[in-house]
Order: sequence, then structure tokens, then C-alpha cells
Amino acid sequence: MSLTVKNIAITYNPINQNNTFTSGDFISGQVILDVVKDTQMQSLSVKIKGKAEVCWSERHGKTTVVYSDKEKYYSVKRFFVRYDKTQGNEMLNDPSGQPYASVVGPGRHVYPFTFQLPPQHFPPSFKGSVGKVVYTLETKLSRSMRISSNAKTEFHYVPRPDVTNPELMAPQYGTKDKQMKLFTSGSVSMNINTEKMGYYLGEDLKILAEVQNRCSRALKPKYCLYEKHSFFARGKRKLYTHDLLKEEGEPIEPNSNKTFTKFLSIPPSLTVSILNCRILKVEYRLMVYLDVPYASDPEIKFPIVILPPPPVSGATNSDFGIWNQPPRMNMYPNPPPTAPQAPPHNVVRPPGQSGAPSYPGPPHVQFGPPGYPGPPGSD
Repeated sequence: MSLTVKNIAITYNPINQNNTFTSGDFISGQVILDVVKDTQMQSLSVKIKGKAEVCWSERHGKTTVVYSDKEKYYSVKRFFVRYDKTQGNEMLNDPSGQPYASVVGPGRHVYPFTFQLPPQHFPPSFKGSVGKVVYTLETKLSRSMRISSNAKTEFHYVPRPDVTNPELMAPQYGTKDKQMKLFTSGSVSMNINTEKMGYYLGEDLKILAEVQNRCSRALKPKYCLYEKHSFFARGKRKLYTHDLLKEEGEPIEPNSNKTFTKFLSIPPSLTVSILNCRILKVEYRLMVYLDVPYASDPEIKFPIVILPPPPVSGATNSDFGIWNQPPRMNMYPNPPPTAPQAPPHNVVRPPGQSGAPSYPGPPHVQFGPPGYPGPPGSD
């Protein structure tokens, strides 16, 4: 930070207790500029941006190869101050409707802004081992013959749940038969089904099972919910898996049939499934298997889709301004002296595998009211 600019920060106003935003929400905030003497600005801007990126390296003999890729969802910039005001309609006015002055005196200066998130469903915020999906607010102050001053903060985005896909609400069925050998004789068969494929965070996953144990040993049913993170770049895939839940049931005695129901609670801290991103995926699998001593375990796997939490009835954020229109002054209390930390993100391991339903990629992003020419092409 220069001797003239003491501090520059960007903050936003939470709209719910979870500090999350979803498709179509308005996000309002402030750019805070502290200067110690009269300052001439060439430009002062605010940008909202969403993107995914992956990057990892691999050794191939004596050569290290870097695999990386990006996917941009939107990038929109607005200017409080701009030297050339003839370029497009990207200027923001002060709360009284007047242009902001390009020269500011000593002290703190607050510049309110409001963006509306596009209505399309983009991947949720996510941070994995070699990839992430991030949504940010950024500000940049440019002055003649000076290094630019920048600040940014991340906000947590979760798309609205898409329950219109019939696959997500349809039951799943699986059957497995196994003939025992060596240390165990006989056979075993499993019939497993789940009520559906899609589950909300914190919801119970109901498993219905029927097992016919025609072998010489008691067999214990076991359940495992695990996640898969897949990252893609330059034709390569990097895969990570991680067990989330492991539980077991009561033993099934030899030469007996048993029908039982099992409930597994979906942890509320999981990342929502990511199936609509070209360069990374977050997937979940349920595995039901029988623990057979000294032999491979018969198992059945089901894809599980973790959905965003359903919207709260009556929730609205219509009080948070209008797209590209300066909010009223009483909507913005005095900002804190420093920018708050970005909201925490759930960190998960990795996935990727066929079998789960794939959503179509996000359509072209259109911002603002009818007639608005669209976002600038900046990164």
C-alpha cells in the first residue's frame, strides 16, 4: 500500500444466517478507501466473478508436466470513477444519482454497489486438493504513475436445488449373487434398493435390503458412503476418493434369509454434488457389501447426488437493491474499519466416474435488464 492510500477493502452484506448466495440473489456491499491526503484517481472499479480452475503436476521420467485448465462462468465490472467515461454504460453513480468525483480528500470514502447473480445454475463454491470453484468480489484503484491498489473477498455460492430431474427422485435397485469358494462354501445373494438418488444435506438415506445367506458362515452387512473428486486437464484425469461414513449391521446367520432397513444420515457439512463443470466433478457413492472372511466381498454401488438445501419459505432479498442502480444510503450502515474474512468453505477430497446423472453445462450468461449489452470480456 502506498503512502497516500492507507487502505482499500471490499465487503459485502450477508443475506442469511448461512452467509450463502444462490442463483438470482442480489449481493450488495461497499468498497472502502482510506487515504491520507488529496488523491487523484484514474479509475476505481468493482468486479464480480465466478470461475473454476484445476492445476497439478506429474513426473514423467525426468520431465515434470503441469496440467491446468480454467472455466469462467461470468465476469462483470462496474466503475465508480473512470478516466474515459465514453466506454460503455458501466458507470455507477453515488446514492444521490451524481457521478463520483475523481479527486478525494483525506479520510475514509465508501462506495456502495449491488450486483445480481445470474439466474443460471453454476457449480457451488468448492476447494479441493488440486482444483476449486470460487466466486469473488474485487476492487481496483488506478492512479497515474502509481502501482494499482487491489482488494478482493470471496463469497459462498450454492445453486438452487434442481428437483425437476426425474432420475434424482426415482428409486434405485441392485442385485448381486456370489458363489463361495475355498474357505467358505455355499452361495449368497443380495437385493438392495434406495428410495431415490438425490438427497438434501442432513437428510436420512434409507436403504432396504434382502439377503439370502446360503453359505457356511455368518455374514455381516456393511455400508460405506464415500466421495470422489475428479479433476480434468489436457486429456488427463486426477482422481481422489475418501470414505465419509462406515457402518455395519447385525450378522446374518448361515442358511437364513433376512430383510432389514438401514438409515444413514447425510452429513450437513458435505459439498453439494458438482456434475455440471467441465474440469472437475464432486460425486458420491453408496456401497453396500457383505463381509466374507477370506474371500472377496460381494458389493453393490449406487450413485448419490447431494442437493443444495431447499429454499426457506418466505425468504426474500428484494430489499437489497436493483441491478446496476445505486442503493439508498439507509441501506448501508457504517462499514467496519477493516474488511471481514471471507466465509469459510467446506474442503472435500475428490471424485469423478460414470454412473451419476450429468447436468447440462451452464448456458450463456445474460446479466442485467433487457437491453443491457452483456458483461465485458475481461477476466
